[in-house]
Amino acid sequence: MKKMLFMTILLGGLVMGFGMRAIEEDLPTIDREMRAAWVATVANIDWPSEPGLPVEKQQEEAIEILDTLQELNMNAVIFQVRPHADALYPSELEPWSYYLTGEQGKAPDPYYDPVEFWIEESHARGIEFHAWFNPYRAVHPSMDSDFSEDSIMEQHPEWVYDLGDSGFWWMDPAMEEVQDHSYAVIKDVMERYDVDGIHFDDYFYPYPDYLNGEDFPDDETWEAYVEAGGTMERDDWRRDAVNRFVERLYEGIKAERPHVIFSISPFGIYRSGVPETVGETFDQYEDLYADALLWYQEGWVDFYTPQLYWPISRIRLSFPVLLRWWHDQNVAERHLWPGLVLYHHDTDEEAALETVHQIMISRGILGEDPGTVHFSMRHYHDNETLFEELKEGPYAEPALVPSYPWLSTDTPPAPDTEVEINEEELEVSWTTAEENFHYVFYYEVDDEWNYKILPRTQSSISRNIAEENITAIAVSAIDRYGNESERRILPIEE
Repeated sequence: MKKMLFMTILLGGLVMGFGMRAIEEDLPTIDREMRAAWVATVANIDWPSEPGLPVEKQQEEAIEILDTLQELNMNAVIFQVRPHADALYPSELEPWSYYLTGEQGKAPDPYYDPVEFWIEESHARGIEFHAWFNPYRAVHPSMDSDFSEDSIMEQHPEWVYDLGDSGFWWMDPAMEEVQDHSYAVIKDVMERYDVDGIHFDDYFYPYPDYLNGEDFPDDETWEAYVEAGGTMERDDWRRDAVNRFVERLYEGIKAERPHVIFSISPFGIYRSGVPETVGETFDQYEDLYADALLWYQEGWVDFYTPQLYWPISRIRLSFPVLLRWWHDQNVAERHLWPGLVLYHHDTDEEAALETVHQIMISRGILGEDPGTVHFSMRHYHDNETLFEELKEGPYAEPALVPSYPWLSTDTPPAPDTEVEINEEELEVSWTTAEENFHYVFYYEVDDEWNYKILPRTQSSISRNIAEENITAIAVSAIDRYGNESERRILPIEE
């Protein structure tokens, strides 16, 4: 059998065998775009499909979701690991989630760690895993279970308020103990798991309809603040509590895991009447005590995903008008990747076309670093038209997540690459490094360059030289900030 060791690249540019052509000569620029979807676990919206589902079926459903993302050339999943003071993973701080096993505090049987499973399967497909937390919700009315003895409802009832007929229970965001606990929960996940990001949605203080028109019942905490000499007005005090927690979390993430991305998806309108075209509407600043513009402009996030859940043609709440407003406020130059919703339409065809149009509008407004985040994953299964329109349209080709230059612009080392020709098979292998998230295999056929984006778990690739007429290759590394290494072109000659 004919087998020839053709060449090996070592770090520093030393080449054993044939020399290199000019570095990066004629190589294509890889498309960059965030393409993410939320996977909601609260109320079993997306996964698992029902509480108490057998473990084997849970894993099958997870694989189906991730395979769908991969087939659509999407590159990130935002997975809800903490629906409400519970956990989709083993935790010493909070109980197992009802939505997983049908009983709060009950572990999966046979035992497995769902978050570890999701991370491994995501990374094997080159998909980023962003852990989604709700920082203050204590109980959602969809939970049909007794409280676990180690839940905060049993351990710290003084932290939690009953919101009455709505069925919600809510932690007090202004309590230092609540802030410390939620921070510890997030830090625990960040330290124990290989997450790529930490994510918050729009729930800070509860929405007014959860309160039946009443004020949030934090009289005791407020009075303690005033008695201690506090001078802020009550609304400002509430906002300040949330602001301090957001800033603390961002700084804590960067101090311990600089590559872990922090993101928030606030309500899509900053304030009633802002911009002027929206007129009178819900005001998150006044009602959720969420100063979403402050966090954005202070740079306490790495990407921002305002939930722009309105169609293009809606006169007062037009998707492109709102996206342009958020784009114009981006003084910290963070990534802006709007959240899209997939169900506010009469037919599947209308939903699919609206989604494609919003993606294309986002590309036009956002320029070199586009992206969108889709709510939510189950709609890709329910709407076959949407799946096909994305697969054949804006997501037909793969893309990398844009880089984060405010975090790092350092170029990772190029991987050591070894090439062998075995009969008509070209076998390319390379060294991997923990700090990388992707590898890119470039190959030249008939003077035209192509590329494949490969997951961090892959360290080799084979191609048929006779069938493809490959004349040169290159392999690069993409680190966890999205930076690409030097691309060294190697000629292939038999």
